[in-house]
Amino acid sequence: MIDLRSDTVTKPTEEMRRAAYEAEVGDDVYREDPTVNVLEEKAAEILGKESALFVTSGTQGNQIAVLTHCRPGNEILLESESHIFYYESGAVAAFAGVQTRTINGVKGRMDPLQIESCIRGEDQHFPETGLICLENTHNRAGGAVVPYENMKDVYELSRKYNVPVHVDGARLFNAAVSSNCSVQQFTQYSDTVQICLSKGLGAPVGSILAGSKSYIEKARKWRKRLGGGLRQAGILAAPGIIALTKMTERLAEDHENATRLASSLQEINSIEVVNDVDTNIIVVDVKNTGYSSEQFVHLLEKNGVRAVTFGPTTVRFTTHYDVSTNDIDRAIHIIHSIIKH
Repeated sequence: MIDLRSDTVTKPTEEMRRAAYEAEVGDDVYREDPTVNVLEEKAAEILGKESALFVTSGTQGNQIAVLTHCRPGNEILLESESHIFYYESGAVAAFAGVQTRTINGVKGRMDPLQIESCIRGEDQHFPETGLICLENTHNRAGGAVVPYENMKDVYELSRKYNVPVHVDGARLFNAAVSSNCSVQQFTQYSDTVQICLSKGLGAPVGSILAGSKSYIEKARKWRKRLGGGLRQAGILAAPGIIALTKMTERLAEDHENATRLASSLQEINSIEVVNDVDTNIIVVDVKNTGYSSEQFVHLLEKNGVRAVTFGPTTVRFTTHYDVSTNDIDRAIHIIHSIIKH
């Protein structure tokens, strides 16, 4: 089975499995797990922040970020199809007691002028704007890279109004590799950033939340409140160290495979590639095949390829470490055969 549903399905490498087995461990709630401590120190250094916190998932990292930045009754500004708004079960309302104000972006990026028009003034009728959230790469925009120039403009605007900026950077290393620059080119335009270790970087579990030292101290308490206090977590952190130090540059291979797949799919008259393939995500519209997205995905799986629905007639394919170029070629052949029938 060629699994193109998501880069979350990657399996840890043999090196990661050995590192987990051999990891030196301790109680992380007491900050006595040396492997977790090394991961957090390396992550902070790589991301250009003072401090970092190992959390169980990207969603938990984003929620801790909102909880730490905001107080109940605040409003957060974010793109209308961002992960925090679209895929996190309304957690910012359930946990942080904040409301969302969404802004329609273009390829995942929001217009700073539109953001400025949404920042609340001093009026007793309005909630205070507590946070601006960016997502890079942007999942529902088809893995689009939000250029660091756009992030810079948003960040400079945020300084004017004293509103912090959080970046949901679950796939931020994809953005950096695609842009041929350091990840710090992006993180410098944020107060906090969350990155996933368990997507394209291949670790089995975990994410990182990074920011100032004082911020991460407050975030640590929120992690505990959410039940995220970890004990002998070095077993999980050891693969994360490998993910951060050895798996980022190879993301270019996933991007090349995504481009290869998109180019071949575009040659099929009844399939339209609807996104600019910046990184490892391809979104196609299959309405002209006569199938709904659910029917098309079902047919794919019957023939050995997994993908996910992304709308009534749209389907998402995601390349990753466990999908080779040969797998991509096989998937192309299978898709062609489905369309011919």
